[in-house]
Amino acid sequence: MTEPTPDTFDSKAFLKTVPHKPGVYCMMSADNTVLYVGKAKDLKNRVSSYFRGNLVNPRIWSMVKQVRNVQITITETEAEALLLESNLIKKHNTRYNVVLRDDKSYPYIYVSDGKFPRVTFHRGARKKKGQFFGPYPSAGAVRETLGQLQKLFLARQCEDSYFSNRSRPCLQYQIKRCTAPCTNEISAEDYRESISHTVQFLQGKNEQLTDSLVSKMDEAATQLRFEQAADYRDQIEKVRLISQQQYISGGQGDVDVIALQLASGMACVQVMTIRGGNNLGSRNYFPKLPAMALQENSIMAHFIGQYYLSRTIPAKLLLSHEPDGIDVLSEMLNLKSDRKVSVTSKARGTSARWVDMATRNALHALQNQLILKDSVEKRMDALQEALSLDYIPNRMECYDISHTQGEATVASRVVFGPEGPIKSEYRRYNIEGITPGDDYAAMNQVLTRRFGKVEEDAKLPDILFIDGGKGQVSEAIKVLSSLQISGVDIVGVTKGEGRKAELDTLTIGKRRVELPHHSSALHLIQQIRDEAHRFAITGHRQRRQKARTSSPLEGIEGLGPKRRQELLKQFGGLRAITRASVEELAKVNGISRALAEKIYDRFNGE
Repeated sequence: MTEPTPDTFDSKAFLKTVPHKPGVYCMMSADNTVLYVGKAKDLKNRVSSYFRGNLVNPRIWSMVKQVRNVQITITETEAEALLLESNLIKKHNTRYNVVLRDDKSYPYIYVSDGKFPRVTFHRGARKKKGQFFGPYPSAGAVRETLGQLQKLFLARQCEDSYFSNRSRPCLQYQIKRCTAPCTNEISAEDYRESISHTVQFLQGKNEQLTDSLVSKMDEAATQLRFEQAADYRDQIEKVRLISQQQYISGGQGDVDVIALQLASGMACVQVMTIRGGNNLGSRNYFPKLPAMALQENSIMAHFIGQYYLSRTIPAKLLLSHEPDGIDVLSEMLNLKSDRKVSVTSKARGTSARWVDMATRNALHALQNQLILKDSVEKRMDALQEALSLDYIPNRMECYDISHTQGEATVASRVVFGPEGPIKSEYRRYNIEGITPGDDYAAMNQVLTRRFGKVEEDAKLPDILFIDGGKGQVSEAIKVLSSLQISGVDIVGVTKGEGRKAELDTLTIGKRRVELPHHSSALHLIQQIRDEAHRFAITGHRQRRQKARTSSPLEGIEGLGPKRRQELLKQFGGLRAITRASVEELAKVNGISRALAEKIYDRFNGE
């Protein structure tokens, strides 16, 4: 490893220190930004290939000219290097690598432990006691499956706090979506049986489940329990119907089908998820491609390496294109999953038909994305012309304020670029310390908080849209002037009379501008404004709901959940607590006199 120099990089001196071993290299710019991450079986040979002048691709050479330092990490095997490469690409979001933008973990179905287990949606770390099934390709796929489970096995899906405080069955019991174990409408043994059937269904053991239900039906009929036998019969019919809809003919086990389409510098990768022989749905990804041209094989290799960093690896991968270094990729997957993973791009029979279907779907999604991109580019050109700009905007931010008569004021920031919304840059701001309902003060606060941060100076918008008229625009100009920020065009967007979109007007400085209702530029501005409004009002409603449903006891320092529960239990409710004296409060187990005084002051202080 060498130290960076201000203007040049002595590649010859550096290459003398690079060993002939597997590992990972990071190309660094003058400001220590990671430009590119790569892996190699032989670091010396691979890194040397970048510094041969005209012998390399011109686009690659444009990157190499920015390099001021190269950091290397030696690994034991090429497979370990591939795994480290994928981690570093995701960490640094490098400019010249294929980057998979996917910050959310896949959703699962979670079956908890306990006397009456709960079946529910789960996303995040799988550390709870119980069983997890998935991953599913989307939240919609999980909810659809949960709906089927409710109809089939009537297992509870309610929160534990809700479950433990029921005195009579809820609506789910009345509409036959739950057996109401909360009020002992079903025995623990029978409920465990329904959970067992649920688990079998989620594991894809539908034949075994059907055999079990048939046996139960016959047993109930023999004992003349015909109503119960009819219930088992209905379950069998539903299981078979769902199996026919989901089951992949000839397919068994856990499989991911990955198909890639590439056109006009954009790639679409569709991942079809199959678990236990059941098709759980598919999802499209549009990885960010580097400036340098890449073939499908290379993109497929980069995608798989990053995709399985934080996901469960199935037993088999069916691919539309053979990835570069398939042997190393297979070894990496085996290493990470600690078992043999089959990776093939030469599927036959039914498997080939599924790859073909995923490929067609990926092409359709890519075509739609290209049409959308073309539409956005045309609207950006129209915006440049409509606002008389001498540039095409690269970053646009819009701010909106939402509240209900001054209550729970929330400001939103949405960000748009040449390719549309940049949701990772969205932000919400809780507004405090202003006169309720003062939108000007709220706008002043959010803009001061946003542009007062030094670390965000590198991401100044070209255009700042404000949901409002002359007053809000003046407030924005005042804030940016006080912070000595220039070069940002400020545009106010005022709703038309009767909230008619075609009557919307723009405020630019002291000018009022009206664009034709059919203007592409106006449509783009309205899309950005409406997105900011949606994002703000969603945050406001969440904050308002939280404020209305939280207990006044929650804000008292030192009064945790257990002590709050003990207080409520001893006094029978919040009203009695508000009327209690310090001495009465201090008698409760775990409540010291000092804490009792805090509780008393909360309800009886000035």
